[in-house]
Amino acid sequence: MSSDDLRWRRGARTPGADYRIFQTAFVEALHPQTGQPKRFSLIECVDWVNIIAITADQRVVLIRQYRAGSDSVCLEIPGGMVDAGESAETAARRELAEETGFTSSTWRLLGVTQPNPAIQGNRLHTFLALDAAQTAPPAPEGTELIAIETPPVADALALVRDGTIEHSLVVAAFGLYALGLP
Repeated sequence: MSSDDLRWRRGARTPGADYRIFQTAFVEALHPQTGQPKRFSLIECVDWVNIIAITADQRVVLIRQYRAGSDSVCLEIPGGMVDAGESAETAARRELAEETGFTSSTWRLLGVTQPNPAIQGNRLHTFLALDAAQTAPPAPEGTELIAIETPPVADALALVRDGTIEHSLVVAAFGLYALGLP
């Protein structure tokens, strides 16, 4: 069966609610074989970026911050939303500098993934920033409270393996890094 055989025929989109960082919507679609209608729920988000920043002495820039969804403090890599009119790489550079004060002149796109294609259409752009150095104090957004850690690369990978780092988008980023993609 080809992808075309599996594609539902999308119809009208109905807006839902606006929650500042995402919007909800509904889309009517028809089953490709039976023609039966179904209403799909969507969460519409802008694209996101995350960054694996590695220093010259092979340390990874990690951050700890509170996450309301899990009501916990998570160990993560820097990242955030791509602003309107901004390229993914520009957003990655901005987010790394804002959240940590680190900058880099050597950037590489590790990959682009779909955070949750069942209900979201946005993309996550994962970047590698090499020879990162803290060149300024962090300047987090008004509500962000961030603690910075810089463990050796091997220790950061061990934190993924042992489940200390459990944020799925961060785990995916380290997977791309470990695979050496692209």
